Amino acid sequence: MTELPAQPVVHEVNTRVWLREIQRRTGHPTGLGDVPKDAWDEITPHGTDAVWFMGVWERSPRGRGIALADRSLRAAFDRAVPGIREEEIAGSPYCIRRYEVDATLGGAEGLAAARAELDSRGVGLLLDYVPNHVAPDSPWVSGHPEYFVRGTAADARSDPAGYLDTGTAVLARGRDPFFPPWPDVVQLNAFAPALRRATAEVLTGIGQACDGVRCDMAMLLMNDIFARTWGQRAGTPPSEDFWPTVIGAVRERHPGMVFVAEAYWDLEWELQQQGFDFCYDKRLYDRILHEGPESVRQHLTADEAYQRKLVRFLENHDEPRAAETLHPAKERAAAVLIATLPGATLWHEGQFTGRRTHLPVFLDRRPDEPQDTELRSFHQRLLSGVHRSGMRTGRWRLLECAGWPDNDSARNVLASSWEGPAGHFLTAVNLSAHPAQGRVRLPWPEPGPEEYQLTDVLSGARYRRTGDELSGPGLFVDLDAWGTHVLAITPDPS
Repeated sequence: MTELPAQPVVHEVNTRVWLREIQRRTGHPTGLGDVPKDAWDEITPHGTDAVWFMGVWERSPRGRGIALADRSLRAAFDRAVPGIREEEIAGSPYCIRRYEVDATLGGAEGLAAARAELDSRGVGLLLDYVPNHVAPDSPWVSGHPEYFVRGTAADARSDPAGYLDTGTAVLARGRDPFFPPWPDVVQLNAFAPALRRATAEVLTGIGQACDGVRCDMAMLLMNDIFARTWGQRAGTPPSEDFWPTVIGAVRERHPGMVFVAEAYWDLEWELQQQGFDFCYDKRLYDRILHEGPESVRQHLTADEAYQRKLVRFLENHDEPRAAETLHPAKERAAAVLIATLPGATLWHEGQFTGRRTHLPVFLDRRPDEPQDTELRSFHQRLLSGVHRSGMRTGRWRLLECAGWPDNDSARNVLASSWEGPAGHFLTAVNLSAHPAQGRVRLPWPEPGPEEYQLTDVLSGARYRRTGDELSGPGLFVDLDAWGTHVLAITPDPS
């Protein structure tokens, strides 16, 4: 097992699409055990701590058939990839038949080889787990009906979209409380003791093949959410919540296994308390995209210990591509912001090169798109520079940027600092489309005439300022629209 750092940088890869493109490039069949060195280099840029291989498990043939028959899905597939062929539609990676590595990806041996390659680079491996539901052709459906939310024959007749009659039992189709049932999955019962034991067993097995799991829609299994969704059909809620029971059992065998929750509805804190190492920070994502700098600043006033267990991102397979939703300059500014915040950081394969197509996860192929080499170079400098600096091993704090009565543009500047064994660092990001000026008072230089050297971690540019200025009125910053500073601050060696 590769031990991940306290605040890992994670790179999500659509496994099937990635392998298909390698195969097209090399002309040879490619599974996870056949990946050439240069392809590994592409998904493990310097500063990456873990790769999340999205979609390695055996997908459901029955679920794929349901997708192929869905006209709205087929239309969405063709919009994303014009001319997509039926054989290029693999089915949903979240409609899982069994937690076995798909044979077309190289099976368990291929995954083991991939993990060994990542481990040799000091990079960990994350995989998916879907706790809420399984495919209708999962062996559990016929072998363990006690694992599922049950219905009646009358339910199946009156609500066929919500219930599946297997011939031996009527089982609820999977859902969350705000949307209609999903037609391709069957609902597990989070309150059933047998299901909790089975979940722990599966996760314990997965833990032998990776360093951590990303748990899909983790909040759906929380006792109060599950009870509100299913009511009496789920039975009496147990005294202990789902995740403490399951995670506790898994960690008896894998104490270092990392658990990441896909989480929404402001339930991140509760899931952290229930055992998750990290939870999605969807609220920050929404504020960066749709709200202003002050909204982002308010979000960042939360306790640092809480923020260290969040996952910051600008895109993932569920969200539109950042290059499509953000102005290029704003995208860079936002990337600097999240790369220098506490917590885990999630990047999506293709984000570094400016891909714009939001690919449905059902597909094996994506359209060819030109690579933005300048954007890729920027992200390489960002990840590498932050990693080499060691800034995120210290203590983080949010700082104030003060303006003047006749110039309030400082309100658009988000400033923060790191202080620790690696040194002292300042980040200032103008999260607006207009120039901004202000003064950032730093919390640690000693007042006095001594000079300090300020070195930009990304560009190498150097500046000199006195301790009196830094700790008194504060460092003057003058940032262009979407401009940034990431500065290492040291006593002037001269």
